Amino acid sequence: MRILLFGADGQLGRELTALAAERGLDLRGLNRAAVDITDPAAVARALEANRPDVVVNAAAYTAVDKAESEPDLAARVNAGAPGLIAERCARYRTPLIHISTDYVFDGTKAGAYAESDPIAPLGVYGRTKAAGEAAIRAAGERHLILRTSWVYGVHGANFLKTMLRLAGDRDRLTIVADQRGCPTATRDIAEGILAAAAPAVTGAARWGTYHLAGRGVTTWHGFAQEIIARAARHTGRTPEVAPITTADYPTPARRPANSELNSQLFERTFGFKAAPWQQRTAEVVDALLTPIPVEAP
Repeated sequence: MRILLFGADGQLGRELTALAAERGLDLRGLNRAAVDITDPAAVARALEANRPDVVVNAAAYTAVDKAESEPDLAARVNAGAPGLIAERCARYRTPLIHISTDYVFDGTKAGAYAESDPIAPLGVYGRTKAAGEAAIRAAGERHLILRTSWVYGVHGANFLKTMLRLAGDRDRLTIVADQRGCPTATRDIAEGILAAAAPAVTGAARWGTYHLAGRGVTTWHGFAQEIIARAARHTGRTPEVAPITTADYPTPARRPANSELNSQLFERTFGFKAAPWQQRTAEVVDALLTPIPVEAP
């Protein structure tokens, strides 16, 4: 199975590349410098040159607040590009796995969001990601759209790494406590992608939209507390983690108050269940803070 990956230099792309290498899989990763996914000709050349069995699109404009002042750029990357990739995949009858987001929802639901719940994005980022989903669906049926939430891992920039940095030089952190969601490790998303890729290639996949998120629910405040508690085993530092409200921390883009995703459909269909978020948080913190042994000369 040959996998073509767009967005290879992002936090998920780097995780998927590493996992594929561990398993001896043929993955061809392309970053922004290698291909402009907003250029139809560049996308066409990438598929023609690599002839993949399955395409994974992990590329996205993810600067949620900045998107409010750069709506055109966000739309080109999050809406236009997925449509271009999906159209080219449809020509070759190549399945596409595309990563989407909890931000397509407005967060007003009381419980976990299912794939069938109506979308109502609050800002530019969510609207452009929703438009990208729609463009993929319009291009053909051979696709899997995987929505995830609160992504973190050892690579790239993310909330967990920000907390570790701030905890290194501050005695008190103030973290939003009235937004809840499912922290999702890039390792679990990468594992889920590979679990879905095989049936996608054979044609046994049930095409459509799925939720793939970490197991368990917490708030940003609860997530931060877990990160700091685990980090303290390495650093000895235990800064206060004080709860605040969304109103106390205004941002250009509105965030959903509820980003909880129900991933049971993905679990039943592809046989993969993400690890509890606390377990993955411990693993990532340990990986980032454990000193690398230096061999004696």
